Amino acid sequence: MILHLYFARRFLFSFFAVSGGFLALLMLVDVIEQLRRFEGLDVTFSQIMQIVVLNAPGAISEILPLIMILSTIALFVALARSSELVVTRAAGRSGLNTLLAPITIAALIGIFAVTTLNPIVVATSAKSERLTEFYRTGDTSALSISEEGLWLRQGGPRGQTVIHAERYSAEGGILYNVTFLAYENEGGPVRRIEAGSARLIDGAWSLRVAKVWTLRAGTNPEATAEIHETLQLPSTLTQERIRETLSNPNGISIWELGNTINQLQQAGFSTKRHQVWLQSELARPLFLMAMVLVAAAFTMRHSRSGGTGTAVLVAVLLGFALYFMRNFAQVLGENGQLPILLAGWAAPVAALLLAFGLLLHTEDG
Repeated sequence: MILHLYFARRFLFSFFAVSGGFLALLMLVDVIEQLRRFEGLDVTFSQIMQIVVLNAPGAISEILPLIMILSTIALFVALARSSELVVTRAAGRSGLNTLLAPITIAALIGIFAVTTLNPIVVATSAKSERLTEFYRTGDTSALSISEEGLWLRQGGPRGQTVIHAERYSAEGGILYNVTFLAYENEGGPVRRIEAGSARLIDGAWSLRVAKVWTLRAGTNPEATAEIHETLQLPSTLTQERIRETLSNPNGISIWELGNTINQLQQAGFSTKRHQVWLQSELARPLFLMAMVLVAAAFTMRHSRSGGTGTAVLVAVLLGFALYFMRNFAQVLGENGQLPILLAGWAAPVAALLLAFGLLLHTEDG
């Protein structure tokens, strides 16, 4: 038990050291990218750093398999150079027994990534997108879907507008039975519009059969209401952004994904991408465990045997290949060419079995 705790502590130290190094590098690159993106705009360095910090959790989550491989390599290369692996085997402990602690830590990190890091990434990424849009255009927009239908929010110099539609046609980009509620900046509602349909064209909503109520203190909205056969309202939204937001599961917390899938199905949207993403996230702890086993299979040997650099390179390349296979299976699942469960779980299970085979071959059983 003491030996397992020792290996777990060493693995955690390697994991945090590698994560810290990558975090610093990613933030440096992101700072340069944000400075280039906001060049010529009235944006301070502190505002840019705020966006960079918000982007950091998502960047770490994305490269977590690579961090896991490099952490395992760093651990076992250090153990091999200090001859601790030789002493461990001489004490009657097999190599597979040595891996129990790193595999357990990898599983716990995977569970933490799914249950805690995922919601954090969703929240920080959404905040970063809103700030980026606000700094670039001076307004913000948002989109969500619920049992009541589709909800949109767009902003502009005059204030915010909340849009609700009972149904959305992805083919024609048309909202049906739509309501627009306009708000002043730091004020209450000033106008309400109801229309049978609204189509988003270049820079504006095109409404048909629209009724407009002016909401001003001391006036009767119904008495001053106007009906228009056609009406255009300015908008900063685009069809591509609406489709991308509706079809992108990355912006939905793992805890809300199941409910969102049901709501999208009720609204008539395809949910294959969301279902594949959900299964892939649930399989993430298994995939991280496989990354540990793959790296260990090539580095659990004495450093005097030579070829350490080649073994490290092969382990990293194999990890990249497995990561690519996992993403490729997800794409096939989203396109309907693979069953959803197979698309989410096949690659992690295959990676785990491959790593076990390599380890059994290396350790001679």
